[in-house]
Amino acid sequence: MSLKNARAKLTHSLRGRLLWYLLAAITLAAIAQAAIAYRTALNDANDIFDYHMQQMALSLRSRAPLATSDDGAPPGDAPVPGSDDMVVQVWSPDGVRVFRSASHARLPQLAVLGFSNVKANGTTYRIFSIQTSNQTVQVAQDLAVRRAMAGNLALRTIGPIGVMMPILMLVVWLVVSRSLDPVARVRRQVAARQADDLSPVSDAGLPDEVRPLVQELNLLFGRVRTAFDAQQNFVADAAHELRTPLAALKLQVQSLARSDSAEAKDVAVARLNAGIERATRLVEQLLVLARQEASAATGTPPQNVDLAGVARRAVADLVGVAQAKDIDLGLQRADAAEVRGQPDALMILLRNLVDNAIKYTPGGGTVDVSVQHDPGARAIVVTVEDSGPGIPPEERERVFDRFYRVPGSDAAGSGLGLAIIKAIAERHGAVLALGQSAMLGGLEARVTFPA
Repeated sequence: MSLKNARAKLTHSLRGRLLWYLLAAITLAAIAQAAIAYRTALNDANDIFDYHMQQMALSLRSRAPLATSDDGAPPGDAPVPGSDDMVVQVWSPDGVRVFRSASHARLPQLAVLGFSNVKANGTTYRIFSIQTSNQTVQVAQDLAVRRAMAGNLALRTIGPIGVMMPILMLVVWLVVSRSLDPVARVRRQVAARQADDLSPVSDAGLPDEVRPLVQELNLLFGRVRTAFDAQQNFVADAAHELRTPLAALKLQVQSLARSDSAEAKDVAVARLNAGIERATRLVEQLLVLARQEASAATGTPPQNVDLAGVARRAVADLVGVAQAKDIDLGLQRADAAEVRGQPDALMILLRNLVDNAIKYTPGGGTVDVSVQHDPGARAIVVTVEDSGPGIPPEERERVFDRFYRVPGSDAAGSGLGLAIIKAIAERHGAVLALGQSAMLGGLEARVTFPA
């Protein structure tokens, strides 16, 4: 794998991205902390060395001799030990050196009181000088030696940082890897699934940032499972219900082919037309059922729908069908009322209610539609009444089943209309109830929507 591909894979990996940024942050923080600690340790060491020089000079201020032997040592005493990194000299008021430590370094006689840096003997010295009434004390230290000692102290300070940095990196690597183990588990679960396995994915032990994603994935699985089940049910119902009308059409075509008289052919043609009409009606209802089930499965977002406007359009679409049967179809009441829902689905609901009423009402009958807003009950009621034969009370629950038709009914139908209406009503939180019309005597279909 090339470096470019490895870098791209690392960038797109959550685990790799976390480790990369965290380890980089730890490295930068450790370098910054080490640099700060090193500079602080150097400054502290310099301050300590300056303080040590100052204290040494103060201690020699009152005890340094005013005279010295030929070898530079105090009279009657052994030479004071020293080294090239620390030099002590004492001067009398008239500029005569009365004391010098045992060192080979030679410093200028001129002394600047306090701290100063002086170049001598090919190096630079840090000098502290103090003056009293009878002498001048001068303490000097080689800056190269000072820097070496200060550097050693500083390195000892940053040593623990260098030890802790890899330990901290290892801890971060372990924590990130363990924290992302549940995510890897979910990935393995999804990867090992069959194409038709839409069961929920376990979200146990997942971090709070990942759990909503898995929950949304489970909701998506649920919607896909609902759509898949609806498709299977639709295909099964369509195959079952289309078998009978198609077989009937085949028999009617054979009957037409065997007809040897004009009268028999007319009868066969009439039966064939009726069969084609029933098959067409069944296919239309199946398509409507498939469309509304697909809409329910995909979860189309709801919007404000004017029920009175929907009722007007439904009546206008079917007024021609009602006039063909000499049925008085009218919108008796249309209160301004809005509900949250899907306009297409509500249009299907109203059209099916009015179409069923026209279909089962004898010629010369009446079909009335009304939309009422009841503020007291906080409800919107859509009512479709007809003067037809109605539905017996014991059959009013069974007619909501798919492909069920009331025994003895002469009207052509597929038994899907009321099933579709009930499904749409339930999706909108409405209640569909069937009863007897008090005004027209036939069936009263009442759909109650929450306001």
